[in-house]
Amino acid sequence: MITIRVNGKQHQLDVEPDAPLLWVLRDELGLTGTKFGCGIAQCGACTVQVNGVAMRTCVLPLSAVVGKDITTIEGLSADITHPVQKAWLAEDVPQCGYCQSGQIMSAAAFLKAHPEPTDADIDKAMTNVCRCGTYPRIKKAIHRAAALVAGKGV
Repeated sequence: MITIRVNGKQHQLDVEPDAPLLWVLRDELGLTGTKFGCGIAQCGACTVQVNGVAMRTCVLPLSAVVGKDITTIEGLSADITHPVQKAWLAEDVPQCGYCQSGQIMSAAAFLKAHPEPTDADIDKAMTNVCRCGTYPRIKKAIHRAAALVAGKGV
């Protein structure tokens, strides 16, 4: 049995320690907001936060997250009031939406470390793939979220 903490709740699971966290979240815990994209940690659709750091879960073994705080898109906020989620809606970022939970989780972790990002900072940090090409709206949303966090509103 392995115990992990997801979205503030402890879960005891009878799962192999090398099982990818993505499949544990989706198949064992029913948290399907985290998506499977490429399976090789390149696209970022499977991104969640582990101790506040954006991590790609398709290749992350369960054993690597024992004793850590895991936050999925479902745990970012109970009512879509996280500044990044608000900015995503205000900027109408999603097109197909498939990559967006990973994009949001990456952006939220990024903004914790870079509260006043430049365009260059965003370009360097946001490596998640969006097949619809919503990158300009993602960048605008990140700037909007930074303003919201800083209390500047928009």
